[in-house]
Amino acid sequence: MKSTFLVSLGLLGGVVSGASLTKVNYPNNATSKVDMYIYVPDKVVDNPPLVVVIHSCQSTAQTYFQNSKIPWRSGSDKNGYITVWPSSPHSGTCWDVSSKSSLSHNGGGDSQAIANMVLYGVDHYKADPKRVFVTGGSSGAMMSNVMAATYPDLISAVSLYSGVAAGCFVSSSGGVDQWNNSCSGGQSKATPEAWGNVVRNMYPGYDGPRPKMQIWHGSADGTLAPGNYQEEIKQWTNVFGVSQTPTDTRKNYPQNNYQTDDYGDHVQGIYATGVGHSVPANLTASEEWFGLT
Repeated sequence: MKSTFLVSLGLLGGVVSGASLTKVNYPNNATSKVDMYIYVPDKVVDNPPLVVVIHSCQSTAQTYFQNSKIPWRSGSDKNGYITVWPSSPHSGTCWDVSSKSSLSHNGGGDSQAIANMVLYGVDHYKADPKRVFVTGGSSGAMMSNVMAATYPDLISAVSLYSGVAAGCFVSSSGGVDQWNNSCSGGQSKATPEAWGNVVRNMYPGYDGPRPKMQIWHGSADGTLAPGNYQEEIKQWTNVFGVSQTPTDTRKNYPQNNYQTDDYGDHVQGIYATGVGHSVPANLTASEEWFGLT
């Protein structure tokens, strides 16, 4: 059963869409003052899923929402789920994936601000707390990894495009929103256990379920080196305690020159040969990973 929200009448008596990206004031007790935007489609399913869409550098919630390569608005309209669009407060609009405040559960940084949006979305819009999903590209993909590490209790699955391992951009000076040349260039390498410990140390003592991770990267990425893909795979296979040897491999899937590797049921890597930065969002594959189709 579907219910209808935000529908207005046109001048001639017809029904026109009233759904739009809307800025909302949410209870944010974090130090970081990230803006929250939300898109509630005209037709929302009961107990709707919530998808958090995190923008890249040099973008905003509004421009990411309007980007034709970011298909989550159309997915929301078709399948009746709600989307939340955080907007970075930092110069250049990259996300803070470098400071201790953002790389810690309830540390007060960007990650906590986004977690507060999730809690507000679940409470105010009656979204299903068991179907909260996160996606993003580039800096948004980095933050997606950080969200999975710092707030695993809030998220069911992640689909991230062209990022780096959670914690890879950490700043030795503790600076907020710092670029890390070593990580971006693919020189930051560690053992699976070391990467897994980075995740575990972001939320010490947490022993509950963790979100499924779908990781995309292009072989021709000149901004975040392709080597970061393998570091992410090492990190999350360790977190889930599974082998780095794929349990299933599909060539030319979900499209030509892409290879999809499954590492059990909770980690999936998709490597796009010849694709640069960043891999275009694939709504069908991400929605399938989230269980939205």
